[in-house]
Amino acid sequence: MSKRTRTSKFDKWIKEGRGSGQGSNYKPWLNIQDVSSLGRSTRLKGIKTGRQHEFLSDLERNYFYLTEYSDFVLDIREQFPLLPLEETIVIAQELGIKHPTDPKTNEPIVMTTDFLLTLDKGQGVFEVARTIKMKDELLKERVLEKFEIEREYWQRRDIDWGIVTEEEISKTMARNISYVHDYYNVRDYDVFREMSEQHIEDLAISLIQRLLNKNSSFRAIANEFDIDTHLPFGSGVTLFYHLLAQKIIRINMEETLNLEQPITIQSIDENRLKQVING
Repeated sequence: MSKRTRTSKFDKWIKEGRGSGQGSNYKPWLNIQDVSSLGRSTRLKGIKTGRQHEFLSDLERNYFYLTEYSDFVLDIREQFPLLPLEETIVIAQELGIKHPTDPKTNEPIVMTTDFLLTLDKGQGVFEVARTIKMKDELLKERVLEKFEIEREYWQRRDIDWGIVTEEEISKTMARNISYVHDYYNVRDYDVFREMSEQHIEDLAISLIQRLLNKNSSFRAIANEFDIDTHLPFGSGVTLFYHLLAQKIIRINMEETLNLEQPITIQSIDENRLKQVING
């Protein structure tokens, strides 16, 4: 093994802080530019972390949306490296499995787990590791071999590791969350930027009351709301998406969010409304 080749690249990434930190300070081991040939990569700014996240597939992006919306997930670290490299090399040798290598240099590469999540379900904070893979890929022997190395790595750290396929990721829910994700901070939008906190709260209450009292399509309610409040067209939709993103109102996110249909509100968190609007 040419240690010099391995050290020059990997030491540089470690010095950059890749694979270290938490929350807003975490830096993924792999960035989109490192694997640009995959083609289905995405960057999204996280609500929970406030940083840019790097996803290498649509499935990873969809899973991220679900973790962003979850009440239990505190931190999301994607492309998490299995370091030190020497450990996964030893694990591979013990299992009798060839360690993943760089196809150009044939040098061992640092393996990664797609997501390392920090959770709190009311009984203390803990971590879980999740690998995202299309179900068909699980039929490939080489894929399963690499997963054995990954599984053993996390088992030695007493961290629950599992594989998540497209069957466990609701595409409808992920799409709905993607619609509202960028509306978490309503002051990012011009019409609300200079508005007083009380005015925004009053508008939110007015919109919620209209939704509760009318059986029209949301689009019709929103258009009427914009006219009655003398706000620019589309302001009602912006405010509605903000209320959903902040979980001030909850709807069935497993059903397709269709603004041309009536919207059924399942619950309203009035305390959260005041907290969010008043900072």
